Amino acid sequence: MNVRRRLIPAAAAASLGLGALTACSSDSAASGNTDKFDVVASFYPMAFLAQQIGGDHANVTSLTEPGQEPHDLEISTQQRAQLEEADAALYLKGLQPAVDEAVGQTGIKTRIDAATLTHLEDHGTGGHSHEGEEGHSEEDEHGRDPHVWLDPVKYAEIAQGVGKAFEKADPDHAADYKKNTEALVTKLNGLNSEFENGLKDTKTKVFFTNHAAFGYLAERYGLTQEAISGIDPESEPSGARVRELQQEAKADGVTTVFYETLVSDKTAKTLARDANLKTDVLDPLEGITDSSRGEDYFQVMESNLKALQKALGAK
Repeated sequence: MNVRRRLIPAAAAASLGLGALTACSSDSAASGNTDKFDVVASFYPMAFLAQQIGGDHANVTSLTEPGQEPHDLEISTQQRAQLEEADAALYLKGLQPAVDEAVGQTGIKTRIDAATLTHLEDHGTGGHSHEGEEGHSEEDEHGRDPHVWLDPVKYAEIAQGVGKAFEKADPDHAADYKKNTEALVTKLNGLNSEFENGLKDTKTKVFFTNHAAFGYLAERYGLTQEAISGIDPESEPSGARVRELQQEAKADGVTTVFYETLVSDKTAKTLARDANLKTDVLDPLEGITDSSRGEDYFQVMESNLKALQKALGAK
């Protein structure tokens, strides 16, 4: 197996408009068994952590390609082989059942489940439906919300756990993994402070979104997420639901319905039109594409903060 070239530096990646993690598992050169610490990550937030912590010592690949909806991922035979050859798998159990199954069936020695590195909570988002709408759940088997990476504090907790796992699995480079982890956690703490200060004084604390992914973010910063959950992205909300949200928008001063980059904006725009609201993007950061408002996790989170400040009327 040929040694895979190092991951693209940030500056070069920015010029490609895809961020640093664009390697997909269909690239035969991206498989494990290189002379580096080979890490297979389940999707972007996990791959970003692995890259930031692993640095030059890690060969990081993602099972979920840029632009692919991670919840719908199916594992190919080639990807199973890739997992078998890897030194470590980094995933978030409960988010992608196909990944959970594949990791469990491989003989990979180091399995890092991010769900065990912080406390997952039940935000009551799964299976929520309204009249004429189909129920849908994105919670794990225990009813917990998996979208922890959207809370910088919880993401930092996961980063610390990943760093320790890397140190144990690849002790020759433990000092560098520790240093990289500390730098990442410091940056995440700074991002948390930006959100705290930026959302501390707003006209409203309520925001509408077509994807119930922002429960942790809302809880962290004293906001209320009102998701149009239970609706297929291609369908329109029922008249009853529109009227309900219209009333809430007036009562709570809601101005904006948020949609995202990897899911159709049809539902959000229909609701916004009927309720006389604006639309904007709030990115759940499940993947980075050309349409993302930023090249990596931090840039997209900064864009999310600006969008929330505008929608909530930050002073």
